[in-house]
Amino acid sequence: MNRKKILVVSLMLSLITFAGIATAQTKNEFSIAQCVEFANKNNLQVKNSLLTIKSQEAINKEVTASALPTVTATVGGVNYLELPVSLLPGEIFGGAAGSFIPVRFGTKFNANASIQLQQLLFDGQVFVALQARRATIELQQKSAEVTEEMIKTNIHKIYYQLVVSKTQIALLDANIERLQKLEHDSKELYKNGFVEKLDLDKIAVQIANLQTEKLKASNGIELGYIGLKTLMGMPVKDTLVLTDKISEDQITTDVANNQDYAYTDRKEFQAVSLGKKLNEYNIKRYQLSYLPTIAMSGAFTKNAQRNQFNFFKGGDWFTTSFVGLNISAPIFDGFARKARITKAKIDLQQTENQLQNLRLTIDAEVTQAKMNFATAISTLSYQKKNMQLAESVYAQTKKKYEIGTGSNMEITAAQTDLVTAQSNYIGAMYSAIIARVDYLKATGKL
Repeated sequence: MNRKKILVVSLMLSLITFAGIATAQTKNEFSIAQCVEFANKNNLQVKNSLLTIKSQEAINKEVTASALPTVTATVGGVNYLELPVSLLPGEIFGGAAGSFIPVRFGTKFNANASIQLQQLLFDGQVFVALQARRATIELQQKSAEVTEEMIKTNIHKIYYQLVVSKTQIALLDANIERLQKLEHDSKELYKNGFVEKLDLDKIAVQIANLQTEKLKASNGIELGYIGLKTLMGMPVKDTLVLTDKISEDQITTDVANNQDYAYTDRKEFQAVSLGKKLNEYNIKRYQLSYLPTIAMSGAFTKNAQRNQFNFFKGGDWFTTSFVGLNISAPIFDGFARKARITKAKIDLQQTENQLQNLRLTIDAEVTQAKMNFATAISTLSYQKKNMQLAESVYAQTKKKYEIGTGSNMEITAAQTDLVTAQSNYIGAMYSAIIARVDYLKATGKL
């Protein structure tokens, strides 16, 4: 029985531990589109930009409230510990001229209840603010899109670099396997006296160097995954598997299909254009401030006076009500409005200059990105051919070495050249990916 109890407890502990691990870690198999979608929901910068939109929505509701009627209810009461004194001319009661007689009027207890209504009928600034509500939301939304695009750009670069890193590890593994086979063959030749111990040591050193390079590459890849997860807002402990692949043809085709561009394709340009629209509203708002402001007000009041606190036991409650119209016309404010209009016009001109500068910047970015991409593609093509040539040279040198017509120095040099060519190819692949992403971002087509 004790053994059975121990077995049951052990199984329960194992299940609890497994459940804890399963809860703590999540495996995600994501394409590039899924990574971007995940980041849009979990990246803290994106979250804050979305909260800014909600904040602007709350501000807009406040603006809307200024155009709606306000209703206020008040209830009050007064207990006079001593009634106020009023002075009446003494002549009324036959007194001397210029004399006054103090008297007390009123009741000890007073109560009132009222409802007041205020309604703005016309205010130019408020009406312009109502018109600008949609533009303010669109500006915040566009700012959020700019943030999302920045995150998206970095995700594309890191994602595809990690995809290419699989090729880098595969090449290192192939080199290690190739050298290990060469080491095995050289040991057989050494046993028969055809090679020296020094040759074996040189091969061992090369294998160790490649294993070190693989370790560095693996650590770099792991750091890349951590960076990608952090950028996406994913817990570092979660597992991320990249499902997309990228080829040289895909790199070229994606860009070849996005040659044309328009300024309005760029999120930054769209945001600044909305800023210009809001500046125009600002000018209109200050110009309309010269017009009168019209408001309506009204009130309905009940009041009662008692010598005893018996307001809830009947008695008279007297009614007062009114409806009023208020017109406020600005006459002179020390030229403050004129100064505000001047500043708003200057702000508008600055925004227009910013748009013009953004056009020049976009043109420069697209031209530079196009040149960088063309260079990167040419370099990639050259490095691929160079790698293939290095592989061919190594294969021929190895054959010569195996039949005894080549030296260890030759095969060592061929192996070194091959590793260098492969490293250059991987570097060219990384550069081409970055150039591709930069070009697509510059044209607003990422």
